[in-house]
Amino acid sequence: MNGNNFRMPARRFATVAAATALAAGPAALAGAVSAHATDDTDQQGRASAVVLRTGLDVSLLNKTLNVPLTVSLNEVRAPQSSEKTALTARLEGVEGGKPFSVLGAEVAAAKATVSSRKAEGYTNLAHAKVHVPGLPLLSLIEVESVTSKATCEAGKKPVATSNLLGGVTVLGKKVTLSAGGPTAVDVPGVGSVRLDLSKTSTTSRTAAASALELKVSINPLKLNVAEVEGTVTLAGATCEAPVVSDASDAPVAGVEPHGAPAEAGLAETGGGAMAPYVVGGAVVLLAVGGGAVALGRRSRG
Repeated sequence: MNGNNFRMPARRFATVAAATALAAGPAALAGAVSAHATDDTDQQGRASAVVLRTGLDVSLLNKTLNVPLTVSLNEVRAPQSSEKTALTARLEGVEGGKPFSVLGAEVAAAKATVSSRKAEGYTNLAHAKVHVPGLPLLSLIEVESVTSKATCEAGKKPVATSNLLGGVTVLGKKVTLSAGGPTAVDVPGVGSVRLDLSKTSTTSRTAAASALELKVSINPLKLNVAEVEGTVTLAGATCEAPVVSDASDAPVAGVEPHGAPAEAGLAETGGGAMAPYVVGGAVVLLAVGGGAVALGRRSRG
């Protein structure tokens, strides 16, 4: 009786232990697959848009001092969608400390949006006048309408476009811009401006566009301003495409779809994804079974 009572629990223990070991294999594999899917999260795209950006150095007459004039008007960035529509920007500390209007426009809109598969930047500027310090009555440039757009969609070639509609006036002179190269405008006693029309560039995942880029060299000698040097960009847009993972649609290596036959490659490679768990369960079963037999022999002895 004592021997029989001992052998039955030993057998049950061996059976339960083996079943637990075999069951743990698929559970561990499921956890590994889940962690792998979590690590392969999609990367968000990026987009930006700006109505006007200046990088100017202003030299003052009565001081040996250069005052940086760095302005970004209606600059927006995404991953989260954003939009701004302000029409003017003003700077303190120039022209006797009075507020200085850099840009005036009827429309000055910038928008940047990002979704799971597409990023896009867009800028629209209409009936705009740009001013620099020292020239309160003369516009650096006047444009009727400019737009820029950069679109980056996952799996597709990025696209960048810029359009300039209507006339352009630089330092009081009407000019005709050429897409073949820069246009230079010189005004005696005032300065010079070089304009580049519609610059665009793309890579496999990015795009950038700007409707107008100006290289400015002005000598106004008015309002305590000796020189204005630098660059001005109108209607800029950029984007970077999201990285979309297709791991969720592809089968996990070593795991067969339900109902599919096993591949012969398991014998060639020496194992598959489930092999360690099967082998581990067999080892546990043998070890526990051997222990139960030894204990049974002791009890009978």
